[in-house]
Amino acid sequence: MWFKHLHLYRLHDAPELDADSLETALGEQAFRPLGGSEARRLGWSAPAGRAGTQLLHELQGQRLITALRQERILPASVVREEVEERSEAIETREGRKLPRKEKLAIKEEVYEELLPRAFVRSQKVDLWWDNRRQLIAVNASSRKRAEELLDLLRETLGSLKVTPLASQTLPMRAMTTWLGDPSERPADLVLGDQVELKAKGDDGVLRARQVDLDSDEIQQLLESGRQASKLALSIEGRLSFVLHDDLAIKSLRFDDALIDEASQTDDGDDALVRLETDFILMTQALAESIERLIEWLGGEAGSAGDARSA
Repeated sequence: MWFKHLHLYRLHDAPELDADSLETALGEQAFRPLGGSEARRLGWSAPAGRAGTQLLHELQGQRLITALRQERILPASVVREEVEERSEAIETREGRKLPRKEKLAIKEEVYEELLPRAFVRSQKVDLWWDNRRQLIAVNASSRKRAEELLDLLRETLGSLKVTPLASQTLPMRAMTTWLGDPSERPADLVLGDQVELKAKGDDGVLRARQVDLDSDEIQQLLESGRQASKLALSIEGRLSFVLHDDLAIKSLRFDDALIDEASQTDDGDDALVRLETDFILMTQALAESIERLIEWLGGEAGSAGDARSA
């Protein structure tokens, strides 16, 4: 249940839906297995998996929704090899060079034939909707996957206006300042041991792991003009993470004390109770940490453009 990554969005004019209405809406876009000729499909699935059928879990104003994504894995190299074999056979048999148009037609034919036999990869993606703070967070490793989920939610609700959460101070500027000047670091912020430094010119990106971020080498790189585009941080007693320059939060690890608190809660061996207990403890920690992070970054910025909507 514990999220690994967060892409954060501000909700604008959020639709007023009670839990029952939202459950019904999600059911209309529930996941259905891939058809034989389909390359991919996305739909809502029960967050508890086989342990439950609810598509929505809502506790204390916090909503948990899960999407299931399936896609067929058909490597381009496999298609290319089959196209080449068929093209060569035709060229040998007919004694002519196939034009590009005919090869493209063969490629489409090969793709349609092989797709139903391709392996299917399934992936669950969780979405946390903070109905009290009007925030949405998607537990996805990439922004593209997060946006895909928002598109599904928009289709489900008929309308959804969101913008990526933004701060007054750019994360890259703040991270570079924290890295270069310990006196500028918030009291309960602790540097980790991972950083990505970007050069202003064409000198590329320097990545370092398991290093002392207060070392002379790191300081020299900053003095040369490099800026921190990713930085490992931790909030004492809460969690550790890697902050990215687009305000994405990745590689989340929750404090042992929080995990222990969750594990010591009596769930009666009920998987649904365990899911909801973990979810509410996790969201409490995340909500407080996000508020603190935005405060460190000078507060939340206004809308960085018109909210995306259907």
